[in-house]
Amino acid sequence: MPTDTVYGVVARVADSDSVARLYQLKKRNKKPGTIIASSIQQLIDLGVDEKYIAMVQYLWRNPISIVLPVGDDIKYLHQGVGSLAFRVVADRELIKLLDVTGPLLTSSANDPGQPVANTIDEAKKYFGAKVDFYVDGGDLSDRLSSTIVRLSDDKIELLRQGATTAD
Repeated sequence: MPTDTVYGVVARVADSDSVARLYQLKKRNKKPGTIIASSIQQLIDLGVDEKYIAMVQYLWRNPISIVLPVGDDIKYLHQGVGSLAFRVVADRELIKLLDVTGPLLTSSANDPGQPVANTIDEAKKYFGAKVDFYVDGGDLSDRLSSTIVRLSDDKIELLRQGATTAD
């Protein structure tokens, strides 16, 4: 489905079986995906420490994913690495969906090392019947993946340049 950036495969954060299925589909081990949320409150409800959110909340609603430390109570999401990337989305339709589903775990719609799918047809070539359904958002080739930064020692470190320019 389209996220606020590119096409992604998604799983409800509240469904640990779906999360495990996404990680298996994407062949991810010790490389967690990104949690997208409709609001900062959804992240707080998930257990993200409010002191970290307070340090970075001014960066959202932008296509920027921020890696923050998290506890072992959501180890099934972070695969034991102790941190996760989070993004509060700007797209109004996606916000409505997230208000119903709760936060979603997402990973780009591609096989490891391959280009991100820009259309549903490209996504189907990667995943076929391995996913439950597809949401067609048209051609997203004009979109970039999110910029990824990490909060570490009270500073912000750029991990991947994407749709948001980071100075």
